[in-house]
Amino acid sequence: MRFATVQSAPDAPPCLTVWRDGSWRRVVGCRDFLEWLHLPESERAARLTRLGEPITPARYCPPILVPPSLRDFYAFEAHVRNARRKRGYDAPPDAWYEFPAFYFSNPACLVGHEQPVRKPAATDALDFELELAVIIGRAGGDWSLADAEAAIAGFTLMNDWSARDIQRCEMSIGLGPAKGKDFATSLGPWVVTPDELDAWRTPDPDHGSRWDMRLRARVNGQEITNASAGEMYWTFAEMIAHASRDTRLQVGDVIGSGTVGGGCLLEYPDGAYPWLQPGDVVELEAEGIGVLRNRVQASTTAL
Repeated sequence: MRFATVQSAPDAPPCLTVWRDGSWRRVVGCRDFLEWLHLPESERAARLTRLGEPITPARYCPPILVPPSLRDFYAFEAHVRNARRKRGYDAPPDAWYEFPAFYFSNPACLVGHEQPVRKPAATDALDFELELAVIIGRAGGDWSLADAEAAIAGFTLMNDWSARDIQRCEMSIGLGPAKGKDFATSLGPWVVTPDELDAWRTPDPDHGSRWDMRLRARVNGQEITNASAGEMYWTFAEMIAHASRDTRLQVGDVIGSGTVGGGCLLEYPDGAYPWLQPGDVVELEAEGIGVLRNRVQASTTAL
C-alpha cells in the first residue's frame, strides 16, 4: 500500500490518504501515517473497508507530521570515502566498519513533497543529500536483526538538506552536525509498505534484507546522481537493531540511510556543481517509490 498525508486545500487540515483505484482516498479519522500506525490491526483493516471520498491533493505534507525522533545514519561506504577524500583522508575510519553510526536530526522541521525549502541566511554552501528512509511501525528495544526488519512499516525518500560551511565550522569543535542540518529535512512524497518493494529485495540472513532500487538526484533537471540502494554497507536491519540497543524505539521513528555514493554536491570536485541557490529545484527519485521535489527559497521568504 501507499499512504500520503495531504491537504485538500491550502487552508485545510492534513489528512491521511491511501492509494486506491487510481486516486488518493481519505482514511477516515487519521491525520497522518503516525496515527494510522497507532491503530490496532483490526481497526486498520476495518477502516480500509470504509474509505472516504477521493482527494486531489493541494499540498503534500510529510507522511508523519512530527515523528518522535529522527535518526540519520551513514551507511554508504562510497559517500563516506568521497566526503573524507575532500577533507584529505584516504579511507573511512576503522570504527565506521565496527557499527553503524548516526546522528539525531530535528523532527520539528520536516518538509513535504513540493513544499519550499528556505535557504538559511548564514550559508553560502547549501547542499542536498539523496537518502532512503524507513518508518518504524512498532515500539521496542534490544531487537535482533529479524525483529528490527519486521519493525519497518514503510519506505520513503529523504533529503537531508545541509549547510556545508556551517556544518564544517561547528564540527571542527568536535560536536555536531547541528545547525548545519536542523533547518529542513524533506520526507516523502508518500510511504510505500515493504511488500510493494519485494521485487527489489534480496534476503541476506546474516545482515538483513537489501533493497536494490535505483536512486537518482536532479538539480534543475540535470542528473547529478544515479546509484543503487543495494550499495549500502549497513542494512536497515543492522541500523535499526543498533539504534534499539539499550534503549527503546517508538512508533513513527524515522531512520535515514545516509547519503548514497555521489548523492550530494559535496562529493564532487570543487567547481563541478555550484551550491544550491534560491529558485533551484531538487528532485530525488527511487524506483518503486516515486519523486520527492522541492524548490529552494530565499531566507527572507516566509514559509
